[in-house]
Amino acid sequence: MARYTTPDEHLADADETRGVANPIPLGLCVLAFTTAILGAYYAGFIIPYQTTGSRMAVGAIIFIGGIVQLLAGMWEFRRNNTIAATVFASYGGFLAALGLVFMPGINITGLLGGASHLALGLFFLCWTILSAVLLVGSIRTNRLFVSILGLLFVSYLFLTIGQLARDNRILLGIGGWLGILCALAAWYAAMVYMTGGTRNLQESLHMPAR
Repeated sequence: MARYTTPDEHLADADETRGVANPIPLGLCVLAFTTAILGAYYAGFIIPYQTTGSRMAVGAIIFIGGIVQLLAGMWEFRRNNTIAATVFASYGGFLAALGLVFMPGINITGLLGGASHLALGLFFLCWTILSAVLLVGSIRTNRLFVSILGLLFVSYLFLTIGQLARDNRILLGIGGWLGILCALAAWYAAMVYMTGGTRNLQESLHMPAR
């Protein structure tokens, strides 16, 4: 049975939440940073593709970024912001797991052998489906945020197909460049938010659970 909350308790909760800094800029910046690194890796832009050193560097970066992203999501849950919390926390967990896969020292891909591309394709496929769910769930929020999730979805769709096609470089490259575009959009959204260019970004992302 749902517990009745008095008006005084509502006010106390609001006052307590008001003292917590808003983690949306942090979540957007980390989303942009990690997506740009991963996109550059698959696009072969600056970072060489499929070398041991680059995989180790990319793995460590997105693993740490995933942890920070997860923390941003937890802070959004603390602020009762369901949509942003779900996006940041989900993506943070995905990135942390992906970072472990990329790091050669853990040797996950070595254990999978020739099926590593298919396993990674399945991993990307699950995240692509989740990205679609997040995209539909955020359709009533700010257009810029929806655009970021839309680019993220299409980027991982191409990465999924590229991996399932046994490391198809053309498809993976397209997915990488789309990831870079997604990162640029996320950086722009973070800048708009921090400079106070619009109040709608904050208000439309804050859609508490009912």
